[in-house]
Amino acid sequence: MKNGWDFLNLLHYDLSIKILTSLEDPSDLVRFGAVKRSWQHFVIKNGLCKQLCQRMFPQLSRIDHVNELSSAAKGHAEAGSSNFMQWEALKREHRVYAFLARGCLSFDIRECIAEAIIASSTDNYPEESIDNTLEPRDRVARRASYWSSKGQSNPAVPETLTYRLCADLCVITEINIRPFQAYFQFGNPIYSANSVRFRLGHMKYYVDNLVSESCQDCGHEKFVWTYTSEEFPMSQENKLQNFKLPEPVICIGGMLQIELLGRVQRQDMDGLYYICVSHIQVKGRPLSPAFGIQILEPSANFMLEARSYTQPPPVPEQTSLESTLQMRVRDLEQVVNLLRENGGNVVDVMEYGYRWDIEDEESDEDEEEDIDIE
Repeated sequence: MKNGWDFLNLLHYDLSIKILTSLEDPSDLVRFGAVKRSWQHFVIKNGLCKQLCQRMFPQLSRIDHVNELSSAAKGHAEAGSSNFMQWEALKREHRVYAFLARGCLSFDIRECIAEAIIASSTDNYPEESIDNTLEPRDRVARRASYWSSKGQSNPAVPETLTYRLCADLCVITEINIRPFQAYFQFGNPIYSANSVRFRLGHMKYYVDNLVSESCQDCGHEKFVWTYTSEEFPMSQENKLQNFKLPEPVICIGGMLQIELLGRVQRQDMDGLYYICVSHIQVKGRPLSPAFGIQILEPSANFMLEARSYTQPPPVPEQTSLESTLQMRVRDLEQVVNLLRENGGNVVDVMEYGYRWDIEDEESDEDEEEDIDIE
């Protein structure tokens, strides 16, 4: 603005738009609007923050409108001309998308899985259920901890694991999967998949109860997927394998489905192909409680709600006591499962080596015992 000149007035409108839409950092747009009131009006009037968000995350194109629930929102719905109301709506949209863009880039990265929902099949439920994939250890109280599919004679039969994330809006950056190595079988085979693919989205509004012990059907008719990844190859290795998405993806609706494609390991005792997973880890930026969504049926579009303009506090590191308590809960779950298997016979359960001494957790990683799993 040398000599008081305003370059927006000197440049053609289309050229100004082209320059400003080339910005990749939302903070640059905010700084630009802070220079001069007319520049701020230009950013708001043309919805530049909204355009930037949609370029960063194409899934946001399905947002129908935005709303503010915070005390900072200015309510003028009861009065004003149509032009005034339209301008207030544009300012509200600008505030919401500007903070959304900031949250997508700056909120803390953390573990995003809240709970395991359902697997397409389970060989022995609940001993080999999808819940075991939330446990980082592959052995809990000296017993193997993993999910196993049912066996198939056709190695091309896929499997799916479905999870609920910790927020309805999450920016997902990477997904890590550890195949299970059956250390209790001859040759220590690893039951990995050949490749993996990820879907993000939400449940359909009419699905009341997705989780059922007897229901292993988790077909696509129960979900609306707003993102499907490319297919990633999986190695037959006993390690946490990293699948980093080419670009961060925003999950609208809080549901993640992992598609395990192709089977590579056949079990000697029955000649069938299985897929087994020890642990699933999802990293990203949860956008709650600052943001929420409402699904608008039957269009399957969304209303984006700004519930607070306060950045969430940093996630506290888990203490050793909290970690130990979580491990103990997993141990108790394994004991309950064993009691079910053995008709409540405590003596049979003790034969698996369960002890309630504090040294148990340390010995889990040092001792390997042969275990027969029916």
